[in-house]
Amino acid sequence: MAATEPIEVGKNRYPFCIVWTPIPLITWIFPFIGHMGICTSTGIIRDFAGSYHVSEDQMGFGDPTKYLQLEISKVPGGVSAWDRAIQDASEEYKSHMHNLFCDNCHSHVALALNNMAYPGKRNWNMVALCWLMLFRGKHIGCSGFLRTWTPFIFLLTIIAVILVFIA
Repeated sequence: MAATEPIEVGKNRYPFCIVWTPIPLITWIFPFIGHMGICTSTGIIRDFAGSYHVSEDQMGFGDPTKYLQLEISKVPGGVSAWDRAIQDASEEYKSHMHNLFCDNCHSHVALALNNMAYPGKRNWNMVALCWLMLFRGKHIGCSGFLRTWTPFIFLLTIIAVILVFIA
């Protein structure tokens, strides 16, 4: 795929994208927290799915529900630098123990972005990526929106009903 190739949701191909999917229970309560991966120039998803394991095209919590396509023109070195940065970050994270709070899938994506200096930055972190996906990420159709937000809205509705009956 060239840099101009489109995203192919049916084939799970997201070239030059960060992808995101909900984590059961956690995302239901905090809908801005989820599982994240980064895709190669050909759209292959790489994600730090657990201790000492970086998966390829099989995200730890299911197919993506959100994505954000980045601009390859903002990567010094272009396509080869993009792919090399993801490969290097993935190799590094194959030696990491997963920690939900400080060394996780967001950290893996941040390292890849720092390695490629996107877009001239080397200070990406999990908090910045969390907010980036919350405010700039695009849902993958109606089903992506529903998979992301339905459990949270359901919990809010239950809480509201309980509060109405208690008051």
